[in-house]
Amino acid sequence: MQLIFNFLLVTGAIVHAYDSSNIGWDEAYSQANYDLQKLNLTEKVGIVTGMTWKGGPCVGNTYAPDSIDYPSLCLHDSPLGIRFANPVTAFPAGINAGATWDRSLMYARGAAMGAEAKGLGVHVQLGPVAGPLGKNPDGGRNWEGSSGDPYLSGVAMEETIQGMQHAGVQACAKHWLGNEQEHNRETISSNMPDRATHELYVWPFMNAVKANVASVMCSYNKVNGSWACESDDILNGLMKNELGFRGYVVSDWNAQHTTVNSALAGLDMTMPGSDFNVPPGSIFWGENLIDGVVNGSVPESRLDDMVTRILAAWYLVGQDKAYPEVAFNSWDGGQARVNVTDDHNSVARAVARDSIVLLKNDAHALPLQRPRSLAIIGEDSIVNPAGPNACSDRGCNKGTLAMGWGSGTSEFPYLVSPLDAIQNRATKEDTKIVSSPTSDTTAAASAAAAVETALVFITSDAGEGYITVEGHAGDRNHLDPWHYGNELVQSVASANENVIVVVHSVGPIILETILAEPSVKAILWTGLPGQESGNALVDVLYGTTAPSGKLPYTIARKQSDYGTRWLNSQTDDFMEGLFIDYRHFDENDIVSRYEFGYGLSYTTFEYTRLAVSVFTTSGPSKGPIIPGGAADLFESVGTVSIIVRNSGIVAGAEVAQLYLGLPDSAPATAPRQLRGFQKVNLHPGQWSQAVFELTRRDLSYWDVEQQKWVVPSGSFTAYVGSSSRDIRQEETFIIE
Repeated sequence: MQLIFNFLLVTGAIVHAYDSSNIGWDEAYSQANYDLQKLNLTEKVGIVTGMTWKGGPCVGNTYAPDSIDYPSLCLHDSPLGIRFANPVTAFPAGINAGATWDRSLMYARGAAMGAEAKGLGVHVQLGPVAGPLGKNPDGGRNWEGSSGDPYLSGVAMEETIQGMQHAGVQACAKHWLGNEQEHNRETISSNMPDRATHELYVWPFMNAVKANVASVMCSYNKVNGSWACESDDILNGLMKNELGFRGYVVSDWNAQHTTVNSALAGLDMTMPGSDFNVPPGSIFWGENLIDGVVNGSVPESRLDDMVTRILAAWYLVGQDKAYPEVAFNSWDGGQARVNVTDDHNSVARAVARDSIVLLKNDAHALPLQRPRSLAIIGEDSIVNPAGPNACSDRGCNKGTLAMGWGSGTSEFPYLVSPLDAIQNRATKEDTKIVSSPTSDTTAAASAAAAVETALVFITSDAGEGYITVEGHAGDRNHLDPWHYGNELVQSVASANENVIVVVHSVGPIILETILAEPSVKAILWTGLPGQESGNALVDVLYGTTAPSGKLPYTIARKQSDYGTRWLNSQTDDFMEGLFIDYRHFDENDIVSRYEFGYGLSYTTFEYTRLAVSVFTTSGPSKGPIIPGGAADLFESVGTVSIIVRNSGIVAGAEVAQLYLGLPDSAPATAPRQLRGFQKVNLHPGQWSQAVFELTRRDLSYWDVEQQKWVVPSGSFTAYVGSSSRDIRQEETFIIE
């Protein structure tokens, strides 16, 4: 078997093409302060309030002041492409970016999205997402983020933001904070323990702030009883003071509840158009904020701080230099006056391809080797007959699943279905194709019986709570495959001894019924792959590229094993604390079906020569606050390295993963926590050294009493391997 290995040279080209020399915050603030002196009260309030719903071409539009050369700011969805506009690239979802475990692809995806946003005149692209983090496996919007692990999520946030902002668009990290479900999202209180808040939910936002993200969107829910967009604790205290955030906080639509309290608590911009479901002009700022400043209930210095932050973010990414005008209108079909897609389909295909996770591959069922005949079975194998954009905000589950539903979507310029891509390949190899693109089990069995190998496509969808699809109000009601996927596989397995299952899903599904079928030889998890879905799948199915994706979450044997799910309640007390996803499984010795970080290849890898060099002392964080937190948290304090060798016969990529176990002096900590990863591309027999740089933050836990990140004293363990449970080498080291 010969594989053609792709070293992603195109990705490297994209990285260099979008690299720019943006100014720093200090210079941006200097220019913003100069402009501030020219603005009158009405103009300042216009900048922080904006126009009414549909008052401009974008989903959010601010007022353009007359006194300075500053435009109406265009704020626009979404975190995987440009919503309500066409043509644009429909990129793979955030969860697929996470599943690549590839920093360069995360950056390239962000840079390509940023280039399209800038080309269309969008100033603020509302993404990427680290909230929800994904503590609940059935959470409706988990797929917009990149992982249920804060470290992996943080890396994805940082790389995506840098890519977007180097391309010239302002990124907006969302949703801050504790927005972990869609049910009751506008009323529920996330009552979050302080330590879990920091170590899990704040962690990826630290990376975002460290990457100089221009803006942060606060969420609908309450946090410890206070609205997230009106919480002095999480806006002023945590985001601006503790994390040193220098950009601006913008509300989600309809997430602001007062005029004065929101201003004093640290909200800097009310999302323009937040009057979309009330009489136009019924907003908390605008004239109300002018009155608040005039009567002294809101100091003008607070308004000046809001405006300065917003102007500084605009200068930070160079939007004062010949930035394009908005080239589309969301409300008249979104047809753009320019084509900004360039060659971004290559980035979309690379992310989709390298995020595919091979879960099972018995008897070398994959890659396919010029099969004589194939059955392609299931609704998920074809594009919705009414078209890929037939349902508003993708709010239906017809045809192949390539993105979830809600505001985090975009329009497909095209969608390559699995069937179309496989048929194209089959034509070149004289392979007979039998198609059964329905959930009819009798038809599926008949198709399967007529061929050498049967591919069955199954799905599980989810999205934002304002849309209900097949009884799922955003969050998933269960973790079973939709459209009788289990029964479909069973019927095929009864008629064919060589069955391959392909899963398009927003998150984990329970696979036990499918795995009980001896005829199921292989399972591929493909997530939400975007417009290049079928092409990316064929790359892996036929071995043009060996699969290299790794699970960004755990797949359990039964749903109750997770210990968490969305609640039909007005409070979520986060009783699981630190123990979500693999931390929960490890802490409670629960056997997973496929663990976090798991993923097979068409080749094999050996790990040797683990080396640990750590040079630091125990104690709390200190030093000045910089973007991201205390300065010393991000200082290098050592390295862990290991040799990875391709011991197989084909080229492939392996994700070497570093997990740390903290000393007993760090109370109630998970047995292992991800603290490094590196994807290495290797030809047969080739080896490479994976090096993981450690920072003080990586070695720390949040001490509630000291209100500091603390490096504990005692014996640490470095675990390096191919997944969270496939540990190949380990070594202890002591910090005094």
